[in-house]
Amino acid sequence: MNKLPRTFYDRDTTIVAQELLGKHLVHIKDGSRRIGRIVETEAYLGAHDLAAHSARGRTARTEIMFGPPGFAYVYFIYGMYYCMNVVTEPEGHASAVLLRAVEPVENLLGRSNGPGLLCRAMAIDRQQNGCDLLSNHFFITAPDTIDKISFVRRPRIGVDYAKHWARRLLRFYIKGNPHVSRH
Repeated sequence: MNKLPRTFYDRDTTIVAQELLGKHLVHIKDGSRRIGRIVETEAYLGAHDLAAHSARGRTARTEIMFGPPGFAYVYFIYGMYYCMNVVTEPEGHASAVLLRAVEPVENLLGRSNGPGLLCRAMAIDRQQNGCDLLSNHFFITAPDTIDKISFVRRPRIGVDYAKHWARRLLRFYIKGNPHVSRH
């Protein structure tokens, strides 16, 4: 498995969000390898994007978003779920791609059709916050064969507070995939 290079993440966030579709998220923990095919993403475009965590400024929680591309930003929501983002664009830009859903490929535990369920199924928690996605235990790879992917663009989910940013078509999912969180 060839890990995606840092240059993959150091690009426009919207393009990265689209091109992550069909790639494999790999997490090796306690000798067990979990793999999920990424089928749904959302782009968060930096501190000017009112739906992005970085819009609230640089904090202990969002510090990783301001760092170099190709690192995981994992946070806790609703007192019960972890969510994982992939940091994109040059250091200081504070943009990221939320991984919303994966299709099970190997050893996933339970459903993975939503950001919290994805993290639970992939055994991702706060320990992965700040992990380099070029590490040997947590990375994203292109599968050996890649079929042409048709994807759908929709508004992001759960960001109504973000005014005009809530209507932007920054959610992407593989058309017809049954593992998407919502159609």
